[in-house]
Amino acid sequence: MIGSILVGKKPLVTVGTDTTVRQIAALLHEHRIGAVLVIDADHILGLVSERDICRCLHTHGSGVQDLSARDVMTSPVAVIDSHACVSDAMAIMTDRRFRHLPVVDDGKLLGMVSIGDLVKRRIEDAEAEADSLKHYISS
Repeated sequence: MIGSILVGKKPLVTVGTDTTVRQIAALLHEHRIGAVLVIDADHILGLVSERDICRCLHTHGSGVQDLSARDVMTSPVAVIDSHACVSDAMAIMTDRRFRHLPVVDDGKLLGMVSIGDLVKRRIEDAEAEADSLKHYISS
């Protein structure tokens, strides 16, 4: 389940609508992450990713640094329930062509998973299944 991936992850990095792209880029670099959520009182307004910044850099040039999160964010943001399975999350991300998915239960933001988190979990699950089969065969 998606919720189990959130255990042990770094705290979620969020920004307000007036946060500049310059500040967002600094946060992405500092925390070694690819996206931040734009929120207002625990309500998700949008998401700003490295891809959004690159898209706006192409459109607006170097002036993009002074734009606000409101100007560059992707909105609305798709979300997933913590009880959903990894394959469902991967399908959403593949279908919609994005790499970050907020996890929300009953309107409450719990965190965010990346495609890297999901791939890592799928590999761990496959290795555990292989080990289990090896153990079963050798017993």
